[in-house]
Amino acid sequence: MLTRIKLLRQERGLSQRALADLLGISQQSINKYENHNIEPDISMLQQIADLFGVSIDYLVERTDVRLHPILSDTTAAALTCAECQLVDNYRQLSPDEQLSIDLVIRNYLASKA
Repeated sequence: MLTRIKLLRQERGLSQRALADLLGISQQSINKYENHNIEPDISMLQQIADLFGVSIDYLVERTDVRLHPILSDTTAAALTCAECQLVDNYRQLSPDEQLSIDLVIRNYLASKA
């Protein structure tokens, strides 16, 4: 059921031990979650989803959209799948890398004006 925990953990370059430490649980629990021996309770699912910036629905494979739809102040339009992927990728960057991307976008938009 929770194959995405392993996927997300590996995308972030985390060992089972490192993820367990971040969540305050044992490495054995992470191993059991990933190998379908046990399932985390709802509280743990919330912590895991928050840590990786995904929805619980994504973790339990009810959707392929990683993030909750984000609503703007002026419209009720949700992000597209491509936009969600961009946000997810951005969140995986270090603060310095995020600043670099922000500069590239600002410079690109300024050159179009």
